Amino acid sequence: MIGRLRGVVEEVGDGRVLLDVAGIGYEVTMSPKGIAALGGVGESATIHTHLHVRDDAMVVYGFPSSAERDLFRVLLGASGVGPKVAMAILGVFSPDALVEAVASEDVDALTQVPGVGTRGAQKIILDLKPKLAALEAEVLEATSAAAQVRQALEGLGYTPAEIRRVLPLLDGSASVPEQIRHALRELGR
Repeated sequence: MIGRLRGVVEEVGDGRVLLDVAGIGYEVTMSPKGIAALGGVGESATIHTHLHVRDDAMVVYGFPSSAERDLFRVLLGASGVGPKVAMAILGVFSPDALVEAVASEDVDALTQVPGVGTRGAQKIILDLKPKLAALEAEVLEATSAAAQVRQALEGLGYTPAEIRRVLPLLDGSASVPEQIRHALRELGR
């Protein structure tokens, strides 16, 4: 298995990077977010990889961190999730955001991923919840203020879409009541 590649970025294309490693060009499939994290053509880069073997092809999937690669592997174990859907999920969510969405059973958040509908999101949550249990406690503890703000806004009748729009605008270092006040001001606009 190819676990990591270090070399010079030769080409960047549509969802693919050509990485020159000691004279060998590895074509690596990456999310747009992962490609942006690499830097430009001609720069040195380290890509954490997963080699996916099928009957008709061997594809190297690349990630900017080993945490994303490991989460990709967990996603592949979920029912109905293949490499393309797993890459799409990681293109939308950071590892911590995905763990939080699964832990809080936020179906609406997962339906933001292209190709994932409501039923698919429910299946993904059902499959991933036990597999991500160890990471869940760490992430929820770190984001407990965000979870409290989300719950308060839900209790006030705001929709998940409205809540998702306003949460990134909040200052995570502020107290929960202050974050709620700020969220209400933003939602009132």
